Amino acid sequence: MKHFVVLLSSLVVASHVWADAPATAAKGDATKGKVIVDNVCGACHGPDGNSTAPIYPNLAGQYPEYINKQLTEFKAGARRNATMAPNAAKLSPEDMLNVAAYFSAQQPKFHLAKDPELVAEGQKLYKGGNPGSGVPACASCHGPTGAGIPVQFPHLAGQHAKYVQIQLHNFRSGDRTNDGGKMMEIIARKLTDQEMRAVAEYISGLR
Repeated sequence: MKHFVVLLSSLVVASHVWADAPATAAKGDATKGKVIVDNVCGACHGPDGNSTAPIYPNLAGQYPEYINKQLTEFKAGARRNATMAPNAAKLSPEDMLNVAAYFSAQQPKFHLAKDPELVAEGQKLYKGGNPGSGVPACASCHGPTGAGIPVQFPHLAGQHAKYVQIQLHNFRSGDRTNDGGKMMEIIARKLTDQEMRAVAEYISGLR
């Protein structure tokens, strides 16, 4: 029964996110986007969207709608980040679409998770949630393989564990509030630090 309640609550919250999700964005020009990436974005995110620094997210293969949304909200101040804000401020709406088109067309490079014990713990949380604390399964929105759902939920497979942890902490603290329906903020407040580490490690090894 507890599993059903957790799943039901996650679907109810998710329905608000789907309702608030933006319409599919106009398509950008990946060739033009590459010029911007080569000059600006690639320094942190990698020239092909595969970041070598674990505090910066991998963007290769990410949904263009999600990338465009984040860039738009960095520029507007709806998502706060001292590094991204000035870079996004220089981009026009067309630039953002072009960058999104370029990164989404790149091939992600997957890596193995490093800590087997954390992976085992994270797998349970990712696939089954924590009925005792009301945490829904991550897979209910991001998919069993971390593929996500276009427009609504980002692709997570292979994302740096460190970056995932940082974002979960930001959602919990209120430093990040740009998730429609506040679903991630609600979930993050129910996660322990250990659960964040575990699920982040598991996500890093998904493909």
